Amino acid sequence: MAKSIAVIGLGRFGRNLAGGLYEMGADVMAVDKNEEIVASISDKVTQAIIADVSNPEAVKGLGLSEMDMVAVAMGSDLTGSIMAVMVAKEQNVPYVLAKASDERMGQILRRIGADKIIYPEEETGLRTARIMLSDSFLEFFEIDDNLCLLEIKPKKEWIGKNLIELNLREKYKINVVAVKDHSEMRSFIDPERPLESDTELLVILEKADLKYLK
Repeated sequence: MAKSIAVIGLGRFGRNLAGGLYEMGADVMAVDKNEEIVASISDKVTQAIIADVSNPEAVKGLGLSEMDMVAVAMGSDLTGSIMAVMVAKEQNVPYVLAKASDERMGQILRRIGADKIIYPEEETGLRTARIMLSDSFLEFFEIDDNLCLLEIKPKKEWIGKNLIELNLREKYKINVVAVKDHSEMRSFIDPERPLESDTELLVILEKADLKYLK
């Protein structure tokens, strides 16, 4: 079942995030107060809504309680970001991600309930979309136009099995380059060692093969 995600704030980051989530199969509601921006993205998301999120009643009317996730992408609007995060958490949204323009803003948004803070100079909308839509992605790095480097948690069905049994290169088109467990990253990989629940894998794969890890 597709995840329902609201993206509030449609600047460059928000538009890329909303469009990326939708392309990856999410049910996306995109929200901004600018009519032209909302109109420009309406055919790239499930639903596009005009709303002034600095108004608490407008935010409450969005129906965020129906969402699996909310991304507050207004890094330069502290008031609007606070309002959106607060209402989302009051409506019991399981996961709220918020963009912050600096560390101070990030601390404020985290204090009022944001589950994850991102900073525009460190993140891109598409990178964040990939992380949000995966239960296993911890980090995502683009190497070039074709390749990417991922830090991932093992899928539930991988736990207790070793790399030989899993045959990840054949089944998922990924190459494991390092393993981290018990807080230690090791480039030497024992293919016969079973994966544990706290194991993390550093893998390289082609972007076109990301679909195999969903």
